[in-house]
Amino acid sequence: MWSRLARELRSRGHEVFTPSLTGVGERVHLASPSVNLSTHIADVVNALDYERLEAVALVGHSYGGMVVTGAADRAPSRIAALVYLDAFVPQSGQAAADLIPGAMRERLPRDDWRVPPLPPQAQGMTDPSEIAWVAGRRDAQPLGTFTEKLAVENNYRGPRRYILCNGYSPSTFRPFAERLRDDPFWRYDELPTHHYPQVSMPRETAQLLETT
Repeated sequence: MWSRLARELRSRGHEVFTPSLTGVGERVHLASPSVNLSTHIADVVNALDYERLEAVALVGHSYGGMVVTGAADRAPSRIAALVYLDAFVPQSGQAAADLIPGAMRERLPRDDWRVPPLPPQAQGMTDPSEIAWVAGRRDAQPLGTFTEKLAVENNYRGPRRYILCNGYSPSTFRPFAERLRDDPFWRYDELPTHHYPQVSMPRETAQLLETT
């Protein structure tokens, strides 16, 4: 999902890591009912540690906002900036299920541990070539990633940035944008595209990330 954006950033001289979370992408064979938000936070923290990364611009997209919030709290010394790309911005004690619209929350499975992804059309994607490109690159998420509540101690005190994708409506993430748009402690930008700017606007997204 990040390959277009990663290629663009690398062409500009940046080092880019795109670790896949347990149970999705090439790690889909590790999906199980035990995978939860803590698992995914550990995935990112371990990538930071084992790659010996410093001064990282840590980017979370969509549900990834939950993950990077937890990872930055656990490894604040490694993070230079925290970026939420059309993503959840949770508080301690909140789960992703608490932050999605009520109708979407009601559709969470009651008799299965897998939460299927929304159709890309439901997130504003209309270009047939883009829809074909993402096919097979979006997996179901273990239910625990939605229901486990985040626990953070506000250890990360560095720069934060929010990038809203305003090219589709309704947007689950617009309430976060409205709250943070005028917050002096946040940088705020918008991209005129659907929920997947790393697919539709890699160059423009890279330009924003370069100024983080």
